[in-house]
Amino acid sequence: MRIVIGEDSALFREGLARLLEDAGHIVVAKASDAPAVIATIRKHQPDVAILDINMPPDHTDDGARAARSLRDDYPDLGILLLSQHIESQYSVDLLSGGSFGYLLKDRVFDVDDFLDALRRVASGGSALDPEVVTRLISPVRDDGLSLLTTREREVLALMAEGRTNIGIARRLWLSERTVETHVGNLVAKLGMADSKEDHRRVLAVLAYLGHRLR
Repeated sequence: MRIVIGEDSALFREGLARLLEDAGHIVVAKASDAPAVIATIRKHQPDVAILDINMPPDHTDDGARAARSLRDDYPDLGILLLSQHIESQYSVDLLSGGSFGYLLKDRVFDVDDFLDALRRVASGGSALDPEVVTRLISPVRDDGLSLLTTREREVLALMAEGRTNIGIARRLWLSERTVETHVGNLVAKLGMADSKEDHRRVLAVLAYLGHRLR
């Protein structure tokens, strides 16, 4: 996998590059600010861009704005945003396009989970940090959402992280068929049963995230 890293902390940037290279990936370039990372990605056209949300020159949401710009120009580019703190407003728009992940920086130190999230993003899937999902997916007043059982909420939370039915089954110690049943029930309760199979999961997650951020 060919990767570009956009991160202004030299220590974190070099450590992340070493971790990725030790895992067999190729870090084709590194950049320390948003304009440089955009130029670098245009030059190298990697498989995945790993970007810090807060980058120079403004040290606000430069990385997230760069990600939106890159998504417009490179819809198939895998984008993995990293942040020191939960800033959930960046999840919804980019999630809907697939090939997107958003993790807290501490998650990088759980190497196996981090590399698994990276693989999902590179293959067109999604990966949301469990803490982001926990904050976003909580009891809400909307009639459709309030119909979900506790187990269905657990399944939806793992869907939001980007887990497949098999991955959800392993996490919850359920059979894959049971997970399929829960997924079918929750998309029906959210009024999405008639949607195409490959869109249901994203629509269900976006229903939660979108409602939570309104």
